[in-house]
Amino acid sequence: MSEKTIFQKIIDREIPAELLHEDAFCVAFRDIQPQAPVHVLIVPKKLIRRVGEAVAEDRETLGALLLAAGVVAEKLGVRSTDKGFRLVINHGRDGGESVPHLHVHLLAGRELGWPPG
Repeated sequence: MSEKTIFQKIIDREIPAELLHEDAFCVAFRDIQPQAPVHVLIVPKKLIRRVGEAVAEDRETLGALLLAAGVVAEKLGVRSTDKGFRLVINHGRDGGESVPHLHVHLLAGRELGWPPG
């Protein structure tokens, strides 16, 4: 059995984190290295290593991540279209993945340029 990811340890309450949201599918908490004034990670409780490895049975979990993003954005006051937010999912080294556990970055609180990266 491989070692737990930092996200699994947060989900299992082995590492403390202020949870901004929790439901049957996921948890959300602030990123410890924020890239915007609002930077939240939304992490599925089920270990899915990366988005490109999700399977059909993960459909409900994947949908729950996006719905949770809307809930968190509302809670943090960035859901309105005059404010707004960006969702990012990294896959693999060149995609910027740093933890092999699927997670959605919710970024907001400043104008986010395009193209990213």
